[in-house]
Amino acid sequence: MPERTPGQTVGPFFHYALPYDGDRELMPVGTGIRLHGIVYDGAGEPVPDALLEIRQADAAGVVPQVPGSLLRNGVFTGWGRSSTDLAGEYWFSTVEPGSVDGGAPFFAVTVFARGLLDRLFTRIYLPNPPADRLLASLDHEDQARMIATREKDGSLRFDLHLQGDNQSIFLTYPGHQ
Repeated sequence: MPERTPGQTVGPFFHYALPYDGDRELMPVGTGIRLHGIVYDGAGEPVPDALLEIRQADAAGVVPQVPGSLLRNGVFTGWGRSSTDLAGEYWFSTVEPGSVDGGAPFFAVTVFARGLLDRLFTRIYLPNPPADRLLASLDHEDQARMIATREKDGSLRFDLHLQGDNQSIFLTYPGHQ
C-alpha cells in the first residue's frame, strides 16, 4: 500500500481517527430502525472510504441537547457517524425522527469523502413526507432524490450519489462556504 500523504481534500485521513465503537448505533441494534445505503462516486462506483454523520430529532420531534454524543450510554443523543465499507455501504441504528416545528421529519446528513474539498450537506426525508418548505422549493424529481425508500424489512434505504446524472441534492447553509 502506498504511503498516504496530505492533500487538499477532506479524505482519506478521517478514516484513521474519526470512527469509534458504537458510532453508528444511536439506538442499540434491533431496538430501532436501520437507515442504510450506498455512497456512489460520479462514475457510479461505490465509495469505500466515505464518512457520514447524521443529526436528528427523536421520535417526538425533540432535538436532543445532551452532552457526550461520543458515549453510547443508553441516552439518545440524535447524532451518529458511519464509515462506508469496501462496498460503499453505510448504516445507522436509530429511531425515526418526529416532526420539528410542523415540518416533515428528516435526518440531517454531512458527507465526507475523498476528492471533496469540503463536506457536503443534505437531508434524508422519511417516505411520504407531509408538506415541507424545502421540498416544496424543488421540482418533483429533485424531491424524490431526498426521500428514503422503505424496504420490506421496515428499514430505510437512501443511496447517495456524489456526482453525475443521479447526483444527490446537496445544501448550503448560512455561513458555509
